[in-house]
Amino acid sequence: MAILKATKNNIIAAAQIVKNGGLVVYPTETVYGLGCNPLNIEAVNRIIAVKGNRNKPLPVLAATLKDAETVAFISSNAKKLATKFWPGPLTMVFPKKAALPDVVTFGLDSVGLRIPDNNVALQLIRLSGGLLVGSSANKSGELPAQSVEELSAELKETVDVVLDGGPAVQGNPSTVADLTSGKPKLLREGPISLNVILDALAFGDK
Repeated sequence: MAILKATKNNIIAAAQIVKNGGLVVYPTETVYGLGCNPLNIEAVNRIIAVKGNRNKPLPVLAATLKDAETVAFISSNAKKLATKFWPGPLTMVFPKKAALPDVVTFGLDSVGLRIPDNNVALQLIRLSGGLLVGSSANKSGELPAQSVEELSAELKETVDVVLDGGPAVQGNPSTVADLTSGKPKLLREGPISLNVILDALAFGDK
């Protein structure tokens, strides 16, 4: 395991590790992420093992809306939200496409997606092929790491590379909203409130 400053060359090297089936810890604007190629079942199983006692779907980060659409069905309303809030701390849950392995979603027919507002993360995702698992870099049940210093020694030893991009700007996980049917439903509170989401779709009180 190597801890590398998030320089351009090191991001390129980390992306190659992802392409080769490796695991990477990387910064986002919310918290540090633990990622791999979501289309690589073996790599995804490694992440589940690292997390320990994981029984919830793994979120996926995308470089662009087009990349997100390779693994999810995104409605016109959801695209409105994506245009307004991505890149940013809003994870939206969509019906998933067959291209995404079931192991990522623990057998559910939906997937949580977002585009992060962090240049290091965006470069890494783009160079890795456009998609990256976006689980928080911590054991299940523990607090997410907001910096490399907060990563557990055990976690650092079980991944292939850590990209140090400094402390996460926001320090809190993203909002999670279910967009699988009709009116959005809040699954996790975060930086973007449900009212703001509903207003963006004209569901809010006028």
